[in-house]
Amino acid sequence: ELIDALGQRFTDYKYDFKRLVKDICTSRTYQLSTQTNPTNELDTKNFAHQSIRRLRAEVLLDVINQVTDSKEKFKGLPLGSRAVQIADGRTSNYFLTTFGRATRDTVCSCEVKMEPNLSQALHLINGNTTNSKIAGSQVISKMISEKKGPQEIISELYLRTLTRRPTAPEVERFEKMLGSAGPDDQRKFLEDLFWALLNSEEFVFNH
Repeated sequence: ELIDALGQRFTDYKYDFKRLVKDICTSRTYQLSTQTNPTNELDTKNFAHQSIRRLRAEVLLDVINQVTDSKEKFKGLPLGSRAVQIADGRTSNYFLTTFGRATRDTVCSCEVKMEPNLSQALHLINGNTTNSKIAGSQVISKMISEKKGPQEIISELYLRTLTRRPTAPEVERFEKMLGSAGPDDQRKFLEDLFWALLNSEEFVFNH
């Protein structure tokens, strides 16, 4: 019944895909919380609550580039193109392959691999994608050059990566650590904090 209703709405919209996506994303079901209660905590089939899921490979790479102000180059596309714009399933890189991007050999969504594995964790922790982009990013340098205080910098990093402000305990903890660091170590500390936020479950997963 739901598929029939969506199909009819899609036809009524004269095949305007964006309007259909908007309807889905603003629906009550799509916006359900991942927090469960005693009545739905065991329900994994009836969409009684939202499921925590990792960002897809293309989306994850794009948001990493976005928050670090970095640009990616893909074959056949101009510098700065997003991974979600890649039409050719054969166009990929190590990050996209590791995180399970579909090769698009078929139309089945089962080609997308969402299962976590050790290679993914190691690449986020030690790989070039996060480390090189943070080191080469002007995000922290710009905030330091603008003479922003520790609390403001920490808050901006949280907003940039997690789209929320840090909690009071988080601010207190990181301010204390940053205040005890010497001038030469402050940038390194902020880069480490940036790295930690990019590797956090809150950043990598939809929740």
